[in-house]
Amino acid sequence: MPDRALDRVLGLRDLILIVIGTVIGSGIFLVPGGVLRQAGGQAGPALLVWVVGGALSLLGALAYGELGAMNPSAGGLYVYLRDAFGPLTAFLYGWTFFLVIATGSAATLAVASTSYLQQFVALGPIGRKLAAVALLGLVSAINVRSTRGSADVQNWSTAIKVGALLIMSVVLLVSRRAAPAAGASFWPASFTRPLLSGMGLGMIGVLWAYEGWQYVTFSAGEALNPQRTFPRAIVLGTASLVGIYLFANVGYLAALGTEGVAGSDRVAAEAVGAIVGPGAAKLIAAAILVSIFSATNGLTITAPRVYYAMARDGLFLQKLAEVHPRHGTPAVSIIAGTLWAMVLAASGTFEQLLTYVVFVGWIFYALGAACVFVLRRTRPLAERPFRVPGYPWTPLLFILAAAALVVNTIATQPGRAAAGIAVVLLGIPVYFVWRGAGRSR
Repeated sequence: MPDRALDRVLGLRDLILIVIGTVIGSGIFLVPGGVLRQAGGQAGPALLVWVVGGALSLLGALAYGELGAMNPSAGGLYVYLRDAFGPLTAFLYGWTFFLVIATGSAATLAVASTSYLQQFVALGPIGRKLAAVALLGLVSAINVRSTRGSADVQNWSTAIKVGALLIMSVVLLVSRRAAPAAGASFWPASFTRPLLSGMGLGMIGVLWAYEGWQYVTFSAGEALNPQRTFPRAIVLGTASLVGIYLFANVGYLAALGTEGVAGSDRVAAEAVGAIVGPGAAKLIAAAILVSIFSATNGLTITAPRVYYAMARDGLFLQKLAEVHPRHGTPAVSIIAGTLWAMVLAASGTFEQLLTYVVFVGWIFYALGAACVFVLRRTRPLAERPFRVPGYPWTPLLFILAAAALVVNTIATQPGRAAAGIAVVLLGIPVYFVWRGAGRSR
């Protein structure tokens, strides 16, 4: 095992902005219209879905806050799963995370950025792939050079995109002249089964928009005073997202009305366009490009720490456990993850892979919250400077919500669910190969 550990250079502000910056990608600019349609075209139930989705994410953040304060190590969720459920469960998470979840998410962001880049420069099919690969390469270079430097980039880019979102929301609220007369009522007379079912479907899109709050756990090993700063950061960052998302949704409704929002799949562009005119397309494209860059950088600050932790456990290539002697970063892990993301982005296979596997992440997120129960029983004397409030109901509610999402996916999309589970299970023979190789050294 390499002797040098990662330097602790991330403060409370850095961790909060990693949470926010990693989560806010393109979802809040696109998803609200679909959520409103699923909620029967009524603003009240739609906003309630955003609140509940944020509350569920916050429940998970509270549970992970206890785990991160108890064991602030690089690798976060991977480490919690290893300590509570053993190395095989942790490896299957790390395997799926490297193969699809993290790298596929980075590839998705990079390719999505090229759609908005075309608002400023013409790109052919080859040009789009080169631009996606270039974005991944740029972010990788920033992160290899310095964790402190990449955190500074994250702070600035997140501040810019949150500022743009808030300014946009204020402008939309103040300039109400574009909003048509209200059609559907704000609240339904009763919450019928079809409405609740639609709200449940809308929740999938909302949880996708909130996806990524747990990534900051991977960087707990680089946090300053982690037992104090980490739980505060993950909770404050996640709570801030709820406020930002609700404010944006209210702005969209003010500008377009319920019918306008429900009829749009590009709600931010159309809402701003209704207020500022034809120049809106480039304004929103610029905002989304900054948002995507920040989210990609957030992934690259955090995800490679999982590969680094796996390698230190002898369950991945040993080179990935190395810390760069001059830069103090897990450079090989960063480069390895980026190269695979580049392959996915250039080949175009990431969409199918993510479709099959993204729901599997919620199995591991539920197991992560279950670690609170297991570790309280198996390690009762461990120092816990932060204890999840409302225990045992807080982690239990999160586990039940995650389980419901997984069960719903299996019931409604059994083929995709089976393919995703197969990808995870393929990691079992790989685990025993790595384990055997580690013992032979």
